[in-house]
Amino acid sequence: MRLLFSLLMLAGILMGCSLSADNEPRIVYITATPQSALLPTTPPPTAIPRVDLSPVPAVQTFFPSPNPPRFETATDAIDTHTVRAGDTLYGIAQLYGTTLDSILALNSLENPNVLEIGQQIKLPAIPTESTPAFKIIPDGRFVRGPGSDEFDVFTFINQQPGYIRFVTDTVETRQQDGSILEQTLTGAQIINQVALEYSIDPRLLLALLEYRAGWLSNPNPPGTLKTHPFISPFESSNRDGLYKQLTWAANQLNFGYYGWKYRGWTVLELNDGTRLLYHAGLNAGTVALQYFLSINQTYPQWLPQIADVNGFYNVYYAYFGDPYANVVDPIVPSDLQQPPLTLPFSPGQTWFFTGGAHGGWGSGSAWAAIDFAPPDERTDGVFCFISNFWVTAVAPGVIARSQNGAVVLDLDYDGDESTGWVIFYLHIATQDRVAVGTRVNTGDPIGRASCEGGFSTATHLHIARKYNGEWIPADCFVCPSHDTRPVFDLGGWKVVGINNQEYQGYLEFNGERRTAEQGRVSLVNRISW
Repeated sequence: MRLLFSLLMLAGILMGCSLSADNEPRIVYITATPQSALLPTTPPPTAIPRVDLSPVPAVQTFFPSPNPPRFETATDAIDTHTVRAGDTLYGIAQLYGTTLDSILALNSLENPNVLEIGQQIKLPAIPTESTPAFKIIPDGRFVRGPGSDEFDVFTFINQQPGYIRFVTDTVETRQQDGSILEQTLTGAQIINQVALEYSIDPRLLLALLEYRAGWLSNPNPPGTLKTHPFISPFESSNRDGLYKQLTWAANQLNFGYYGWKYRGWTVLELNDGTRLLYHAGLNAGTVALQYFLSINQTYPQWLPQIADVNGFYNVYYAYFGDPYANVVDPIVPSDLQQPPLTLPFSPGQTWFFTGGAHGGWGSGSAWAAIDFAPPDERTDGVFCFISNFWVTAVAPGVIARSQNGAVVLDLDYDGDESTGWVIFYLHIATQDRVAVGTRVNTGDPIGRASCEGGFSTATHLHIARKYNGEWIPADCFVCPSHDTRPVFDLGGWKVVGINNQEYQGYLEFNGERRTAEQGRVSLVNRISW
């Protein structure tokens, strides 16, 4: 099944396409492919009983009110999916809250690696039962939002007796020329880095490490838990060590959070085939934990972990107290408006729109980002180089972060990227990159595009938005009318995404359209102002 899954994912990349002006499919070669979202096929480590630090009160002092339902009905009674250009079976399974195994069991497919446009794929029946209504964590303690910056990861870890205090791991960082730099980081450095990259509150990551592997309380976790706190080594030979384990976990958490909030996920399927609708009154943070803790769990294994204060909530409370205390809720207002932004390069230059809406960081996050390639191109076959053209500030602000290819432009000037609007730039070369604390005006140089940071196979700029730490989708396909999000607008060029088609789509302005397409040959992706 793992081989089949890999083939299906590969087929999705090879078949990925956008539509040209004459509606013919165009192949899009993705230059910023996120890490694979491979799921293990055996149960994760057994939950570790919490250390008795701060007992959960017998009577809760705070009862969070139900959130408004995301949709008027939990899901439409759809029993088939009509295949579109770029669809994969894995993507279809994600779209309808089911698994690849369930799709394969329902459909007699001659070749599951090849789908035809217009083909009908049978879907599992809509469930009638719901997940528990207990709200585990607010959105403001799921994302790295307001208040997250006040938590000192390094001081906290230094006070713990467990393995997290002593562990180190080798972390690979992509350089501006595409080469890989290996660095040995401490557990605290890795927690801090993953929290920043995926924009997840570090306390949640730490609580999950304790819940699954006892890393905060036990200096010598048993068996393979030292190297594989989340995924068994038998299922993921390429995810040894804390960094790779934690990035997998963070990406899965984001899949649950943003999949429910911005991609219309309404159904949870467990390892024993039990299918449930997410309870209508839940919030995204709770849904994310219900999803994450369900991975390769049967219903009886999963239910005690999420049903009440005696599950994962117990461990979180023991270390960090009431997650609902002093939290910003909602984390993003329903009437959010984007401030004026320009295109991220100078007037008179022609850049190339090479990637439509895709993950802000990893495919699990909101599809908050789009990609641009600079005007220059090497003729010697080298794809990773430092461009001669400057990436520029799309609005006035202050630089809150500048490291590992990332630049964060903070539009409220407080220097804290977990509050208010920020613009996230990625693949900016160290050479000439703007420094932290620098105040910039619209059009000021930020740095120059390269392959540095994240994952990139060719020089380009990846740009996205966050508000209060939450990735804001470039184009929200299924936002409910009572909780909309502003379309990513760069100087009047607005992103038009395609649901369930990552990296695909358009930019539109005054009747003009630019199509996301890799390369500099076609006219359809050229953009200037």
